[in-house]
Amino acid sequence: MILTPSVWNLAPAHSAPTSGATSPSTYAVGLARCVFVDGSRTVLNFATNPASTWRDERRLVTEIRYPVNRLNYPAKETAGAVPEAKLGGYPTVIFAHGYDVTPDLYAALLDAWVRAGYVVVAPWFPDEVASAVAEQHGVNTEGDLANEPADLAFVAKSAISAAAGTSTGCSILRGLVDASRLAFAGHSDGATAVGMLMYDHGLDPQGVNYASLRTGLHVGAVMIFSGSEDTHQAFATPAAHPALLVVHSLGDTCNPLSNGRLLYDQVHQGDKWFLELQKAHHLPPFDGTDVAAFRVVSTTSILFLQSALGLSMGTQNLTTSFNPEPAVAQLFHANPGPPLPPTFKTVRSCSRN
Repeated sequence: MILTPSVWNLAPAHSAPTSGATSPSTYAVGLARCVFVDGSRTVLNFATNPASTWRDERRLVTEIRYPVNRLNYPAKETAGAVPEAKLGGYPTVIFAHGYDVTPDLYAALLDAWVRAGYVVVAPWFPDEVASAVAEQHGVNTEGDLANEPADLAFVAKSAISAAAGTSTGCSILRGLVDASRLAFAGHSDGATAVGMLMYDHGLDPQGVNYASLRTGLHVGAVMIFSGSEDTHQAFATPAAHPALLVVHSLGDTCNPLSNGRLLYDQVHQGDKWFLELQKAHHLPPFDGTDVAAFRVVSTTSILFLQSALGLSMGTQNLTTSFNPEPAVAQLFHANPGPPLPPTFKTVRSCSRN
């Protein structure tokens, strides 16, 4: 795939809604993009039909959002801003976008995390990002999901190396990543990719054991937004058992609540929560267009990150810190998860998922 020039446009996503954000703004948001090239594996090229050709590298354009001094940068986002230095670096979220979109679509949520004191590292998946889908003229490239767990592990390790100064690329990250406080999060296909990386226990399409992909990553938190379990192998709880937050909506007609509940049930540990949204659709709670649902997702995810990564109270107190809005959401802790709704027939509708 040839990346379009628009990939390099670092203009802030001014269209991202902000009215739903309620988290405290400790920082403003800096924005940069880096390119990490993984030449260690061959992958199927899903830009062809069928996906039968191979390429020997993954070129991963990666968006970096990072804390900056809000007195120096009062704008919502500032491309190329000078980072606010912090001894030991910031806790870091590796974020995976859904199909036919870019990380910019989630700017409202990602920026809320940055303003609360997190670095967010979000790769553009080569065959699922919106510009690639448009270039491929209708070819179904969603199978690229199989390549993405290894992408996420590679980008996380590359970001850690860049922050430590042990690699020459992505100098903006120098000193910014606390490698001992990592979280992975994703939406839709991106959530499924995160789940595969964290919980699959077999081999990925290149024959690499998922457990080896996770090796060396000190992951304390996992957030699955409107995701599904890998259909090819059952999940197994990893030895490190990072805290888990699943967010799914009863009103999701793209990916039914039962898929999120199945994923949740497969992870056998006490440190897990299920945020059930009552009426929201698949994407609006995460891009900010559903203001009420977004407000709950933003606030709850920040509380979860703070507790799971050891920045505030223990995770066992997350439930008591949750601000309930019963008409919008319910929060479940450990087992059981939310009750499954009666089976009903509906037209599957995803729009951009």
